[in-house]
Amino acid sequence: MLKIFALFATAASLLGASPASAQADFPTRPIKIIVCLPAGGGVDTMTRIVAEGMRQHLGQPVIIENKGGQSGNLGAEAVFASEPDGYTLLASQPAPLTVNMVLYKKLNYDPAALIPVGIMTRIPNTLTVRSGFPAKTVQEFIAYAKANPGKLNYASQGNGTTSHLTAEMFAQATGIKMTHVPYRGTAPAVNDLIAGHVDLMFNELATSMEMQKAGRVQILAVTTAKRIEELPDLPTVIESGIPDFISDTWNAITAPPKTPPAVIAKLNAALNAALKMPELRATILRLHAEPAGGDTKELADLIKTDTVRWGDVVRAANVKIE
Repeated sequence: MLKIFALFATAASLLGASPASAQADFPTRPIKIIVCLPAGGGVDTMTRIVAEGMRQHLGQPVIIENKGGQSGNLGAEAVFASEPDGYTLLASQPAPLTVNMVLYKKLNYDPAALIPVGIMTRIPNTLTVRSGFPAKTVQEFIAYAKANPGKLNYASQGNGTTSHLTAEMFAQATGIKMTHVPYRGTAPAVNDLIAGHVDLMFNELATSMEMQKAGRVQILAVTTAKRIEELPDLPTVIESGIPDFISDTWNAITAPPKTPPAVIAKLNAALNAALKMPELRATILRLHAEPAGGDTKELADLIKTDTVRWGDVVRAANVKIE
């Protein structure tokens, strides 16, 4: 009988110690990152680059799974419901962490409960117009839009996306009226911009730069706080007379609610170590994105700031998605 009690006591002590032990040993098996968008897009590309760097520092495979739909909500739901052990993570654009709570009447997850791991990359946006557009500067663009209210058509990747909300923010800041033409993704929107079926798009830098090099579009300005090193002659929208007009996008990694701080710290350290790898940084820069990193508070603050900024735009424009 004493032997049986001793066995139970030993088992109980092992079970009691297992969570801390698991955290100390983390990771001991492959990690899965759910990308909440289809394969081949910007978030997917950046995640695969960063995941390879994290693999080298964590010593375990980092597997990518794409789960797109509803502006990132489906992927976020899957991670939200996962075990909080660090082995299932979310890679996303800002929307499922910030603006979706304002856009959608109901979410099956709480964005605020997801735990920040870190920012992978930041990506500047641009005000890009079709080839042959009569305005050559932001000031000329505003004057033209005011002289032709409602006649300019702007493309977006879909309702509630950064491209859509940036255009709404621009219209609110300048008092102009434009017509929104939403598409299902970047590719069809860009194709119609090149074809001249729409007049403009607030689009990310990499795509706009390549189209401008080919003579298919014209970039009027960047929507960042400072000029872009690659395009030193291109002004910012702020320099063009619209104070505090900033619209960039970013890609980040978050974890399920209640993921232990020790596990988050290891993941954050691996992310930062990956982003310091020279070859990895060079690859990201070639794609016209900026390696980010930083501590978890930096991402938490960014989420709060963008939630307020885009939430105000959504409410002012009365944008709703069923």
